Amino acid sequence: MDELERVSAHTWAGGINYTGHLTRLMRDLVVRVPELRYIDLGRVLVFARPGRVGTDGPHATCHCLGLPASDPGYYFWRDLQTGRLTRRTEWFVERSPEVTCGGRAVDYLISFALPRFCNQSLERSPKRAWYPGVPPWVAKLDTVVHELYHIDPAQPGIRQLVRPDGRPSPRSHTPEFYAAVVSMVRAYLDSHPDPAVLEFLQHDFDGLTARYGGVAGLTFRGFPAYPRRYREALVPQPAPLETGEEAPLHSCVGGDPIKSATDDDLQLRQFFATGSRLLAPQTAREAA
Repeated sequence: MDELERVSAHTWAGGINYTGHLTRLMRDLVVRVPELRYIDLGRVLVFARPGRVGTDGPHATCHCLGLPASDPGYYFWRDLQTGRLTRRTEWFVERSPEVTCGGRAVDYLISFALPRFCNQSLERSPKRAWYPGVPPWVAKLDTVVHELYHIDPAQPGIRQLVRPDGRPSPRSHTPEFYAAVVSMVRAYLDSHPDPAVLEFLQHDFDGLTARYGGVAGLTFRGFPAYPRRYREALVPQPAPLETGEEAPLHSCVGGDPIKSATDDDLQLRQFFATGSRLLAPQTAREAA
């Protein structure tokens, strides 16, 4: 068992480590589904973000950490009447954070909104048209495959989609993308995976709590913050192209970004319907 697998192991004495079970499911998916075999899960870390039941928002997100730094730029504000530049920020570049586990670089983070993801169901989803006669919990399996399929097989990044005529698509989802995900979900189910690998998907949040006693997930120190693309002031600052009162960059992007993280920054949190708590002093490593 490598370090990344160890810190995300699915065992937790007080209940179910949901992100650990998701990681185990992903490992089974990339073995059984040929279209996903290019994925090196040793470079993918699954973690939990807050997402309340009954609220809008994504159930899961794929985050790429391998994107290069952006070209320099700055934010600016103009007077709508005169067109005069009134304020501008410092010049900045966008960078990707560095996440390592056991000394090995992590290329992708896949986040799941807890407990909202646990309650995802075909009965309340447009996906139901794709899965006639399939149990409602398959909506969650579809989401897991969906996020894995975003991983670009050719280079670090999010999969570049193409239009039917072969031209690049500006969209992150196309009808062909959704159809491919459905095909992979069906292929995986037809491969007769171990029911124990899928069992946790069959319960909503209340059902999981009743069955296991609690639901936990891997998070980053500083929760709900996590490593993400950030903006950093350029040094030295070039001469401004236009004049205007300078606004500090941090006042426009908000908060201090997490620029780097290791397995020592991973923690296990228990999630509730309306909040969460750190399972102190137990860290993710100690929970494995």
